[in-house]
Amino acid sequence: MSQEKAKLTIGGETYEFDILTGSVGPAVIDIRSLYAKTGMFTYDPGFTSTAACDSTITYIDGDKGELLYRGYSIDQLAQDSHYLEVCFLLLYGHLPSKKELTDFTNRITNHTMLHEQMHYLYRGFRRDAHPMAIVCGVVGAMAAFYHDSTDITDPEQREVASVRMIAKIPTIAANAYKYSIGQPFVYPRNDLSYAGNFLHMCFSVPTENYEVNPIIERAMDRIFTLHADHEQNASTSTVRLSGSSDANPFACIAAGVACLWGPAHGGANEAALNMLREIGTPDRIPEFVARAKDKNDPFRLMGFGHRVYKSYDPRAQVMQDTAKEVLDLLGVENNPTLQVARALEKVALEDEYFVSRKLYPNVDFYSGIILDAIGFPTSMFTAIFSLARTVGWISQWKEMIADPQKKIGRPRQLYQGEVRRDYVLLENR
Repeated sequence: MSQEKAKLTIGGETYEFDILTGSVGPAVIDIRSLYAKTGMFTYDPGFTSTAACDSTITYIDGDKGELLYRGYSIDQLAQDSHYLEVCFLLLYGHLPSKKELTDFTNRITNHTMLHEQMHYLYRGFRRDAHPMAIVCGVVGAMAAFYHDSTDITDPEQREVASVRMIAKIPTIAANAYKYSIGQPFVYPRNDLSYAGNFLHMCFSVPTENYEVNPIIERAMDRIFTLHADHEQNASTSTVRLSGSSDANPFACIAAGVACLWGPAHGGANEAALNMLREIGTPDRIPEFVARAKDKNDPFRLMGFGHRVYKSYDPRAQVMQDTAKEVLDLLGVENNPTLQVARALEKVALEDEYFVSRKLYPNVDFYSGIILDAIGFPTSMFTAIFSLARTVGWISQWKEMIADPQKKIGRPRQLYQGEVRRDYVLLENR
């Protein structure tokens, strides 16, 4: 804590507030006593200038284009680590030893199956239901099947719930995909990696063998790693707010899934791919670039720029390299959407309009391209995002539950409605 004080003068009265400093990043003004001292609240729609918690998990520097998980840069983790090791890091705060990683991997691998009765939940949905509607419902329903891990006051139950969620979310998402295309559910296999198992559950069928391609498997693992956590974004804040009421962990994660479903949040890669399909062919790119530059045209290029990152999204470079590996493997000659993506990327990286405004291709631009090339429909993109982000939500939830300063979330408001009025009887109106 800094010895420096922030001073606020209102109507001739001056009030002092502590300034708190973290290990890195902007300092914050501690305004917890603001209402008690002044009778006033702050007004901050979207909480863009408000720190609602302290955390040791993830750090973002938007100006530098930096993303750290527990102090480790995302590019190093994506290059040299893998998703389950990153899960361990986020959950427990340190890189695991070989023994720790083996034990953790075994615990995840041995909990991938769903309670058999949960399959009946899927059959209650229409076949054309969006996978996110199914994932949200099934995740929330886990509290009805796993009663022995809903007591948030018990550290052991919190641990069991965490492992169950990370282990079962690929099966939940894969089942949602299989159900939507009318194919039978595929049970998880313990001999495959986390990413490989997900691909197998999505694309294998009982009538023939499915071999997981290592390049596709690695691409899937990187997508999971790059989306594992992203500080106090909308869905993570939703999980924390839900958890602040002492709701069970499955309900909290379901709330995160619901928030992520919004097109302004988790649906960005789906929107980016839809835009590429709207453009249609590379020769139409100049037309759409011109529209993006026209202030009077509501059209905007999706998958470019980022609310937090004011320079290149650090995840995008890894995704760009991964996209090249996948497209070189699968080819783009017969896929006009991917041809448009490559041509548009080149324009955005060279055009002064985009470069000067730092509208670089972001992680959503590349991840959508990769998932489309692998064979996933756009409706599955956000479900895969929620799969990857589950470990981040759980890590943030566990941190919040163990925080001695935890309070139920209760934002205030600037009321603009009617003042007190007398009720008028119906016959007198």
